[in-house]
Amino acid sequence: MLPVQIALVSMTRQTDPHDLSHVAAAVQKQATRDLTPLWGMSATVDAFPSLRVSPGYWPVIIVDDVKGAAGYHQDVLGRPYALVEYSASWSLTASHEILEMLCDPQGRRVAAGRSPKPDQGQVEFLVEACDPCEASEFAYTINGVLVSDFITPSYYDPRRTTAARYSFTGSITRPRQILRGGYISWWDPPSNHVWQQTWFEGNAPRFVDLGSGGFAKAELSLREFVDSKTEHPGIDHGLPEEDEHLADARLAWQGANVAADALGTRLEEEIARRLGGD
Repeated sequence: MLPVQIALVSMTRQTDPHDLSHVAAAVQKQATRDLTPLWGMSATVDAFPSLRVSPGYWPVIIVDDVKGAAGYHQDVLGRPYALVEYSASWSLTASHEILEMLCDPQGRRVAAGRSPKPDQGQVEFLVEACDPCEASEFAYTINGVLVSDFITPSYYDPRRTTAARYSFTGSITRPRQILRGGYISWWDPPSNHVWQQTWFEGNAPRFVDLGSGGFAKAELSLREFVDSKTEHPGIDHGLPEEDEHLADARLAWQGANVAADALGTRLEEEIARRLGGD
């Protein structure tokens, strides 16, 4: 199986090459260790200094301000790319976009199932790997980098089974469940409208009719249409500074850097001894 190739690129001066490489390595580990066994795909995630990336790579680009354009897009040739706004939690957003790009490169992958809305029947769910559990409280860290939880293919099963796993961390415990801060999207064939169940505020989820718009006219992929209609609190523009999960990730990042510095220093000394003939 040929791997999907993702290029992590920064177009903001707020990152440095070390941070970019650190996040790319963490998301590469997440894709290889966590995502691949569950979704059956392979991927590489590499940091590039500019958008002059090698052919075949799909860019995920860190920018200063997304101005309403966050998330998944396709260029004029139909190749996917994603825009991520820089923030203290940009690694969480980048992980989210990369995992979703890997699971659904063209933004059109759907899974059939019964609608969560009682007055609807069979619908087609947009396969978005991170949306139902995208909030920071369900994230985890790899090498000190905050990364997103994600659903498994069993998430779209018709019934709950005791042996199934519905998200990587186990935060989701039944099919088509959304957690606080998350959402799920689907197309309803009879109405030709896209619907969502969201839980961005309040004590319970609610249903939202996104209409049809460009999606019905095939001007946009289903995912592009959904992203253009959905504001992701805490994901699009970053977590608040007081977020406890962000604070914990910062401590983990600092610890990872201390360990990396120590290992690098020892290896430099070892190489110097060998090259110096000592």
